[in-house]
Amino acid sequence: MLLDLAQLVERVAPILVFLVAITLVAEICDLAGLFDVAAHYAARVARGHVIVLWLLVVVLAVAATTVLSLDTTAVLLTPVAITVARQVGAAPLPFAMTTLWLANTASLLLPVSNLTNLLALHPLAALDVHTLGFIRLMAVPAVTAVVATVAVLWLLHRRELGGAYDTPPLAEPHDRLLTQVAGVVCGLLAVTFVAGVQPALASAPAAGVLVAATYWRAPELLRRIRMPWLTVIGICVLFLVVDAALRFGLEAWLRTVVGAGTSVGDLLRVSGLGALTANGINNLPAYLALEPTVADSPTRLAALLVGVNTGPIITMWGSVATLLWAQRCRSAGLEVPARRIAGTGALCAVVVVAATTLALAATT
Repeated sequence: MLLDLAQLVERVAPILVFLVAITLVAEICDLAGLFDVAAHYAARVARGHVIVLWLLVVVLAVAATTVLSLDTTAVLLTPVAITVARQVGAAPLPFAMTTLWLANTASLLLPVSNLTNLLALHPLAALDVHTLGFIRLMAVPAVTAVVATVAVLWLLHRRELGGAYDTPPLAEPHDRLLTQVAGVVCGLLAVTFVAGVQPALASAPAAGVLVAATYWRAPELLRRIRMPWLTVIGICVLFLVVDAALRFGLEAWLRTVVGAGTSVGDLLRVSGLGALTANGINNLPAYLALEPTVADSPTRLAALLVGVNTGPIITMWGSVATLLWAQRCRSAGLEVPARRIAGTGALCAVVVVAATTLALAATT
């Protein structure tokens, strides 16, 4: 059913509140040194083994993406991972590609992991699938996506990940109490998200607590926070444009392309088209355009999320996270050619989208 303006506002407003609040949480966690401390702690725990350090970065990337959303991993964990890799003498590229790919492919488990998931809650609720149902629906595909991504990363970079280092570096000095508060807030957020608390209602108080703690311990950090106001405006415009296009015939045409049914072939068709469209025009408008064609089935909606979440790692504009990641890499002095991103990303996308869709089909 097409949305009127009032329904559109009702649907978008909580998502925008969540986006602003979770960005504030992630920014303060970064400024408090949570990611820096965690990454350098991983370097010590790895005991000189690059492969172990890389696997610990994988865990950090999955956790950050799942709880704080994919943009957090792309923007905040990427420079820390590159810096730690260089400090121990490891090649930074495998660590950078890890944060890029997992920022996208690890974003299936919780509604908060990706804005597309939050959007999907609306049609899923109409099918009597709510937060806990979403987690049950996506659990096996989410694990499959992460495992497949890690397997491809290891196959491509196994030689660079086989070295060793002697002395792990120390993290920069941070306010220990503020770092601990940030860690506790993130842990509590994870619990509330899994428990099914409305994301905006959970993230807004968390942001308030962190702002208050930062004002108390290190008020100068508040001036360094960067909020995604342009992204918020862009999302509003995207909703209006895509909704108008659907009203003027796009939905009818897309239904003939996407097809129907929940067989393995049908689900691969949905996820494959989702991945192709996301790489062509960005994953958010791709989801918005294709959602009406799959809104009659939780399994088909899940297949679309598989495509638009795990697939857009080929083109630089496939997701906002990829664009932000590229900017962070350049700032860190690491240039990754677009051709290499496209080539390796295509390999990873095909493997992950196929494996994850098959896992979805096997569990539904």
